[in-house]
Amino acid sequence: MTSLTGRRCAALATAFAVALSGGVAATAPRAAAAPEPPATTIDDGLALTPPMGFNNWNTTHCRAEFNEKMITDMADIFVDRGLRAAGYSYVNIDDCWALPERAADGNLVPDPVRFPRGIKWLADYVHGKGLKFGIYTSAGTKTCNKAGGFPGGLGHERQDAALFASWGVDYLKYDNCNNQGVDAKLRYTAMRDALKATGRPIVFSICEWGQNKPWEWAKDVGHLWRTTGDINDTWAKTVDLLKRNMVLADHAGPGHWNDPDMLEVGNGRQTTTEYRSQFALWSIMAAPLLIGADLRKVSPEHFEILTNKEIIAIDQDKLGRQGKPIRVANGHYVFVKPLANGDRAVALFNETDQPARISATAAEAGLPTSAGYKIRDLWTGQDAHTAGTIAATVPPHGTAIYRVSADRGWPLYPPAVDSHTDLELLYPGAAPVVTPGKPAKVTASVHNAGRLPALFANTKITAPEGWTVRAESGTSTPVLRPEQTWQTRFAITAPAGTKPGSYPVTSTVTYHGHRPVTRTQTFDLLVPEPAPSGTVQLSETRWLRSANGFGPVEVNTSNGESKAGDGRPITINGVVFAKGLGVHAPSTVEYHLGGRCSTVSAQVGVDDEKNAGSVVFQVYADAAKVADSGVLTAADPAEPLQANVSGATLLRLVVTDAGDGQSNDHADWADVRLSCE
Repeated sequence: MTSLTGRRCAALATAFAVALSGGVAATAPRAAAAPEPPATTIDDGLALTPPMGFNNWNTTHCRAEFNEKMITDMADIFVDRGLRAAGYSYVNIDDCWALPERAADGNLVPDPVRFPRGIKWLADYVHGKGLKFGIYTSAGTKTCNKAGGFPGGLGHERQDAALFASWGVDYLKYDNCNNQGVDAKLRYTAMRDALKATGRPIVFSICEWGQNKPWEWAKDVGHLWRTTGDINDTWAKTVDLLKRNMVLADHAGPGHWNDPDMLEVGNGRQTTTEYRSQFALWSIMAAPLLIGADLRKVSPEHFEILTNKEIIAIDQDKLGRQGKPIRVANGHYVFVKPLANGDRAVALFNETDQPARISATAAEAGLPTSAGYKIRDLWTGQDAHTAGTIAATVPPHGTAIYRVSADRGWPLYPPAVDSHTDLELLYPGAAPVVTPGKPAKVTASVHNAGRLPALFANTKITAPEGWTVRAESGTSTPVLRPEQTWQTRFAITAPAGTKPGSYPVTSTVTYHGHRPVTRTQTFDLLVPEPAPSGTVQLSETRWLRSANGFGPVEVNTSNGESKAGDGRPITINGVVFAKGLGVHAPSTVEYHLGGRCSTVSAQVGVDDEKNAGSVVFQVYADAAKVADSGVLTAADPAEPLQANVSGATLLRLVVTDAGDGQSNDHADWADVRLSCE
């Protein structure tokens, strides 16, 4: 949950130190020393695999729909639709469950409107379904709710832990807001001891957003700890949290897990491909799987993601190893996770906006030398064999995930064959732009990774009606030998006068292994708008593509929040600009120039709406970076930025997070002008 600024309060810190010691407050209390980093982990048998369950925050925040009925419905759905059978067990409630003030006896009081029968009744209901119940509070004087917060646990650890135990709580999420500057290790250790004193087994989730590097000290304090700030339902944030969590694999294991925050699967603002990626990547990283969507509203295809038992088995593997990236290059990732039976889980992740063939080898994955390997696609459930290559064409923002084993029965499975179709681009990752009347060069490749041949391979390209597709080499081969790659070259031409837009093209490959197989790959070709004439405001010009770290790119306003149109007038260090683009790092806005433009200029800076953040503005002409602002912060005035883009086909306006994370990185391309012929 988002951090709120709190003033340091000496009296509260004193009271907290007294509560820890059990003594009486002195007039001049001594500062408590932070505990030494622990050498061991909690040995209580809890969370030996990453916790799985539900939390309401991502879908409800503090809205009225968060209530008793919602939580009982979630418990019912867990049972009725197979989530409990798939391994999900915790039904957790988040902030806003309590009244704003404690009772006269100091106890927390459930909101009687939201929870008329109380929390114990609700926990009993959840337990009656064969599930476990979790609750939330903060290691501060108030929780994180932006409306002012509800009573937190700082100084009330023993009392709150005893109350939670009496209600039958099985899981505590302990947040970090309004902490009065008290040392994090002290605050979280105090609640650990209080929970232990109740005698009830309660999983302890440390939610201090990775600010104090809990992976270095919390193994004997909590069972899991947040490694990141809050997630939101955007692709950029999913990737940001992935990158922060994936480098911490050596700190995770049974009973102590890295937590990159909850699942957004099913909340509806990302594509099915993107939700599949989050689920597969969180699973290979042995992350807790806490559903953050209202299960009453989740679509069948997204529900199917959440109940994929073979991918869940990767997350829940008893060995308890967090998968690591063994290769990262140009937005393409290979993750490997060792499994208890000697198998390896391998995930091929494509961060980019273009399809990509990504590959690894069995040796890289740490498997023993073998004549062949069984490879199981965990999305389709199909088995194949490979001589050692693990490869797939992965769609934009997609993740292929496999279970690979050194199996002597590999000849029983068909050869693993993958195909990929490449458009000849201006540079890697460029928009797939085509010019009407001019042939675009495309190469279709088919690779047999198996020890046995694939027979009668054939490839074809299907383009929109009226387009011309011409094969420039053979389109079939009778035998695709083991570990052979076969290619066909095509020329695709959009007819003159084709209107600007995105046009789908499909590549189809057929072959025979043990059975006939058909594989298809669909990709889009872009016919761009003509480049503008004269000097124009880019905020009034249609872009080819855009990607934004939070919410959409806004025209003539600041970024605002997650909804379109919720920004404010563009303002940098008190100066208001009528025109421009409001973005949020990391961001890219791409335009077609067609070689007809000469210069781009702008006033750039961090928007005043957050009074925080640090970013870098960059301009690219095709593959070349032609301008860089250096790091700009909320304290800086607008910086003039100008670049020569002569001869470029594509222009990219890029904003990075300056290497310190994307929190509050609301950035403005103000008065951004393009000069063309």
